[in-house]
Amino acid sequence: MGIRRGSDEERLVALARRQDTAAVKAIYDAHVQYLAAVCRRYVSSEDDVKDVLQDSFIKIFSSLGRFTWQGEGSLRRWMRRIVVNESLMFLRRKSSEKTEPFSYGDHLPDMPDDEEPQVDDVPLEVLQNMIRSLPQGYRTVFNLYVFEQHSHKEIAAMLGISENTSFSQFSRAKTLLARQIREYRNKQTNR
Repeated sequence: MGIRRGSDEERLVALARRQDTAAVKAIYDAHVQYLAAVCRRYVSSEDDVKDVLQDSFIKIFSSLGRFTWQGEGSLRRWMRRIVVNESLMFLRRKSSEKTEPFSYGDHLPDMPDDEEPQVDDVPLEVLQNMIRSLPQGYRTVFNLYVFEQHSHKEIAAMLGISENTSFSQFSRAKTLLARQIREYRNKQTNR
């Protein structure tokens, strides 16, 4: 049972709300890879990704009654928000278990680099690995700004940091990515 059009998806949601196992499985199968990729933007360890994804799907299926159909793609957007929120909650829990707080880091000096990283010739998997290698605070702010399209004000409120810290972390993330992209290109050229 595949999801082809919005009306199919809407019908599956209605069936899943009534705990139809085939509909639940179809929704899961159609979205699990995408949602795992979203989770990996924030969470590094594959074991942790599996845990966060499991928690996310429990929340998704137990909250389907509150989902409001808004046309094709609305289910995926709603599910993505849940995965992002669950990922952020996981990061907060994980950092509170450590003796040091979740770092948005002042360990790197300001590195002004007005140049926007050009990624056209960088394979997607390489770029994703570069983003995943960013320090956790940088990566979190970068993902929330670029992929979730939150403003620095919204990010600051979500993470309990100042707007300036959000902007600074985003700038540093871009600078580190630009540096990694230059290094990648140099390696490709010297082959």
